Amino acid sequence: MKRRRILLASGTCLIFVLCGCANVHPPQPWEKAELARNVMRLDTDPLEAGFFSHVYFSKEDSKGGDGVGGGGCGCN
Repeated sequence: MKRRRILLASGTCLIFVLCGCANVHPPQPWEKAELARNVMRLDTDPLEAGFFSHVYFSKEDSKGGDGVGGGGCGCN
């Protein structure tokens, strides 16, 4: 009886593992427009993104670095 339960439990686990496998393929060129929608962006609100950037760089004690080239010495 114990062996039967072990086989049943392991068989159930095996079924769940095999059902969890998915065939993931890279997006085709005609599917990439779906990923470029505004809903998919992490920063949908530009005001909130600017505020977050200001707070982040204030806490990091750095100037620039938000997509701006150059060093911290001001020579660029």
